[in-house]
Amino acid sequence: MTVFMVVLLFGLVLGLVAVASNPSPYFAALGLVVVAGLGCGVLVGHGGSFLSLVLFLIYLGGMLVVFAYSAALAAEPYPESWGSWAVGVFMFAYLLGVVLLSMLFLDVWHEASWVPSEELSDFHVLRGDIEGVALMYSSGGGMLIISAWVLLVALFVVLELTRGLSRGALRAV
Repeated sequence: MTVFMVVLLFGLVLGLVAVASNPSPYFAALGLVVVAGLGCGVLVGHGGSFLSLVLFLIYLGGMLVVFAYSAALAAEPYPESWGSWAVGVFMFAYLLGVVLLSMLFLDVWHEASWVPSEELSDFHVLRGDIEGVALMYSSGGGMLIISAWVLLVALFVVLELTRGLSRGALRAV
């Protein structure tokens, strides 16, 4: 199981580097899908099966629709791909930063960080992610409403920023 988690985390970091280093929204969509899937796999490995399902459904169902709409408005005639030199330089710089930071914090990590929260105590009636969902809806209802409002405002801000003066792909209309 540890080897599987290491492979998931390694793929997660490489996917995040691929998304962060690519300036074109077209080729970053595949990286976002891979990162979301690998992140959900890491959560399942740590015992958060319900949380990973909710993350996968909400992220891929909602945010990728917004991403596709934003990419349609920001039409580029010649987008840069992962094979171009500029993107390769950024990928190398980000990977170098990840390696240096992991070497800096290497002695702080312990083996207990690989253990799910249910295995650290004797008796658990509920799983940790289900308890968190119940607490979020009971005590954090106001924060959920504020978060939904912030996401709606962020949607309009992103769409306005990608539109620009040339109106993106809608300039022929």
